Amino acid sequence: MKISRIGGVIAAASQKAAEPLLQIGSISIIKRIVITFQQAGIFPIVVVTGTEEDEVKYQLSSYGVIFVHNQNCEQPELIDSVKIGLNYLSGKCDRIVFTPVNVPMFTPDTLIHLITARGDIITPSYKNKCGHPIVFSEMAAPQIIAYSGTGGLRNAISDMADQRTFVSVDDPGILFSVRDSSQLENYLSVHNRSLLHPTVDLSLQKESIFFNTRTKLLLYLIYDTHSVRKSCNLMALSYGKAWDMLNDLEEETGYPVVARRHGGSRGGKTTLTSRGLQFLKNWQLLEDDIFRFSQKEFTSLFRKTGLF
Repeated sequence: MKISRIGGVIAAASQKAAEPLLQIGSISIIKRIVITFQQAGIFPIVVVTGTEEDEVKYQLSSYGVIFVHNQNCEQPELIDSVKIGLNYLSGKCDRIVFTPVNVPMFTPDTLIHLITARGDIITPSYKNKCGHPIVFSEMAAPQIIAYSGTGGLRNAISDMADQRTFVSVDDPGILFSVRDSSQLENYLSVHNRSLLHPTVDLSLQKESIFFNTRTKLLLYLIYDTHSVRKSCNLMALSYGKAWDMLNDLEEETGYPVVARRHGGSRGGKTTLTSRGLQFLKNWQLLEDDIFRFSQKEFTSLFRKTGLF
């Protein structure tokens, strides 16, 4: 069962090519892309890690993203990281947005435009030049994962030319790469203006907050992995802290959210209870509704009135 409709993958593994911690403005490019994805309502976001992994996890630990390691980060092909990310999200989302970390300047509006376009492979273009991010449908993702030819992602997509749709966007940021850092710096003010969107940090609280973005991700990963420990590894969370979060949630809701089965011949596992799963599904629906409402009202009250 799918919890979310649109997922995202950021390839940040290559020790030779990826520069996830490169700072443009006041933040790193990996953080800039995560913020852009979140501004477009994308969840879950998978970061395929390798180079500078510990620092990447540290910078993004509070952003509610999933970390999946590329073991071959010394000499990886981009398509290897694509496959890792797509494989993780395959069957979990209707569409998956992919970008390499070295293309950090596309806008949230471009993302939203691409997500709503029809087609199995959506490629943005600016003045007839193709860029990133690319959107894969749930039908296209398994074909990319299964590709065994040469030429990497470019040839894999070329082999599926009949499923590809080009979408023209008024966003040169889809082309800008870290190979030209001066270009990124010159475009920074434009991109920062594009990031100006209402951000709704939804949480639940009584006397204190007991459910937030990280708790939601923890439930999502438990639903997926049936393991608290595996979930912690995927989100850079300590095992003890995870159980504190779960115990607090159950105490405040008044019902079991997870079901624990102790080890035996098959080992122990933790799953969501039926109410825990319903809680997670309904929370995602609430977030989606609030996101759409906030975007619509912000456009009406601020953009159309010239305040921004």
